[in-house]
Amino acid sequence: MKILMAASEVSPLAESGELGRSVSELARAMARAGHDVSVAVPFYRCIRENKAAGARKSKIRFSVDLGSSVLPCEIWEAPGPDGVKLLFIGRDEFFDRSGLYGADGRDYQDNAARFIFFAKCVTELSRLQLPDIVHAIGWQPALAAVFIRHQGLRISTIFSPASLSYQGNFWSHDFALTNLPGDYFSAGALEFYGSMNFLKAGIVFADAVVLPGERFLSGALTPLHGCGLENVLHQFSHKLEGIRPGMAPGSLPRLDTSAKPRAAARKALFPSLKPDSAARLFVADTASFSGPGLPTLLQALDRIPSPDFRLVLLGPVEPEHTTATLVAERRHAGRFLHFPEIDPAILDKVLVAADFACAPGPLNPDAAFFILAMHNGIVPVAEHCHGLEELVTDFDHSTGGGNGLVFHRHSVDALADALRRAIYLPEGERAILSSRARDIDLSWDACAARLTSLAKRLTGATAKSAA
Repeated sequence: MKILMAASEVSPLAESGELGRSVSELARAMARAGHDVSVAVPFYRCIRENKAAGARKSKIRFSVDLGSSVLPCEIWEAPGPDGVKLLFIGRDEFFDRSGLYGADGRDYQDNAARFIFFAKCVTELSRLQLPDIVHAIGWQPALAAVFIRHQGLRISTIFSPASLSYQGNFWSHDFALTNLPGDYFSAGALEFYGSMNFLKAGIVFADAVVLPGERFLSGALTPLHGCGLENVLHQFSHKLEGIRPGMAPGSLPRLDTSAKPRAAARKALFPSLKPDSAARLFVADTASFSGPGLPTLLQALDRIPSPDFRLVLLGPVEPEHTTATLVAERRHAGRFLHFPEIDPAILDKVLVAADFACAPGPLNPDAAFFILAMHNGIVPVAEHCHGLEELVTDFDHSTGGGNGLVFHRHSVDALADALRRAIYLPEGERAILSSRARDIDLSWDACAARLTSLAKRLTGATAKSAA
């Protein structure tokens, strides 16, 4: 399959954060999956001056309309890793600058023009190269999906917002630079509360919108995480896909959890524990689950009188839960510890010592600690929520399937039952679940496989509609 990816960054040539690294890793994974992959990015000064980039001017030249102007564009090329081809969209007026998006702490005032031009050039490249898929990542190339649809190109489009927080929101007068008919500046298209919103445009006009995981997708449909776009996402929920990004090998630490360091870590956290103690150690991270989960967990402590239960709570608690947390620490002294600030040394001890990671409420979209815990073989105990299956499936004694323990009601009783189930889980079964948690596939290749499946569905639908 021929895929043209478009983004404002690509590692290591031009990056301001995680976006560039994600684009690079995804492109490489798609190429390893057997696709013909090109990545189009602006020809920034930092790329032009980087001799190691190996950029060479191609024979591809064209002009695009930008409002009342007709602007020529040059395309530069360079080989990327794993067979990826890099295409640099050159126009010094827009991209020969010291920063990618701004300088001296301020955005460039013509960012709308810069990235409308970029999206139009991506569209023209699509017309010339006829890829099966154009995959725009981030708000900067989002308008390519609009132009491809408007021009009737038989090319399927995928849009991946790099973040819902950064939307590419510009003054209404910048709309003239798109050269689109006036009815495109409407509530059903690019207009968003009087402004032109690139991110909204990508959501409305792309054939599929990929959000970073099912939990993120679920959260994005709520005011808490939707960043004002939750109603737009609801309207186009039929095209939303939750596909978790991969993680580069070695990006997550894997600690030594063998018997000796494990015993030492448990003793350091709970000095009263004897080396041969069968006590099960649970950890809960306040950043990994929603607020209502904490009072439920604190109340469940009273339902677990077993001496074989220990709990470590990591992270700050909201002011309304401070008193209850202090009371629990005193009431369950020797069984319950709270570390409001997560010191790296404490975190390492917990990751080595813990048996179970508990999410007493729905997992937050970015459950970074929960993923880290599973990567280190800590068995998850989690409340069922939309998209949880992406990480955790319930252990089934009859079939032997699953990699964790899941409870299905948000209540103290349901959580207490799940904790007791974990406490009395035979050691052999806990070891199996630990191994499965550790082996969860967080690779970019797994992400590429799901994107490939989506792309095949889209191109199949396009071929049928064309026929």
